[in-house]
Amino acid sequence: MNAQLCPTAGLEKLLLSTDGSEFSEGAIREAINLAKTCSSRLFAVSVVEVNPEFEALAPQLVEKVEKETRQHLESVKSRAAGEGVECEIIAHQGEEPYKYIVEEAAKNRVDMIIMGRRGRSGLKRLMLGSVAAKVIGHAPCNVLIAPRAARVVCKNILIATDGSRYSDAASMQSIGIAKRLGSSLFAVSVAHSDAELQETRDNVNRVKELAGREGIKVETLTPTGRPYEAIVDAARQMNADLIVVGSHGRTGIERLLMGSVTERVIGHADCAVLVVKA
Repeated sequence: MNAQLCPTAGLEKLLLSTDGSEFSEGAIREAINLAKTCSSRLFAVSVVEVNPEFEALAPQLVEKVEKETRQHLESVKSRAAGEGVECEIIAHQGEEPYKYIVEEAAKNRVDMIIMGRRGRSGLKRLMLGSVAAKVIGHAPCNVLIAPRAARVVCKNILIATDGSRYSDAASMQSIGIAKRLGSSLFAVSVAHSDAELQETRDNVNRVKELAGREGIKVETLTPTGRPYEAIVDAARQMNADLIVVGSHGRTGIERLLMGSVTERVIGHADCAVLVVKA
């Protein structure tokens, strides 16, 4: 993050979700940086995933994992303290970790959840972990997914738009960040075929128009191809350190599931992805 300025107003409370695996490292670092920059209060939550049968069969193992989880959270707390950030730690155990994360976000009225893209069980390279996917789908607030090596400085921001109201929310968020931090903004909309090119031009021009009202310039891209691949390629091409997307696409019937394009972008992007809830 920009060393002096908080990227958006109103980030009073942040929730870091960490499982102690190496996949959480980027999220831990960026959550502490963001909390420091924005003078936010930080909550760090870890959920030990156990079902009742397993707990009955191997109580010592569950106890060992719980102890390791506590130690991990304490280390996060001391890292935060070293940066002058107040951090409250929360440990849970049970099935469906995402439910505890979403509940803590709602209960503490946090403004953003920050997490890694995969967890301990995330063996599939380049896939989004199921916990992260479910958190995004059910979260009451925006979610920042930070891969291990990602550094969020908001220098170059890529907005992925499909013309939906979810994309409008993502655009407004990006424009706000660019206005505060002087970021370069790029808008991409992907056509499956040449027949959709006019529609994608309309989508990026809408972003351009919204940004223009705030005196912000936007460079536009309208590639043809598979949406997630084209978005990830555009981010690399533009050297983006943040991709901003809506939580659903136009096909996202108000179900609590994320759009598959958003999910795949997160799974394959080199940089952090901010998922904006409309």
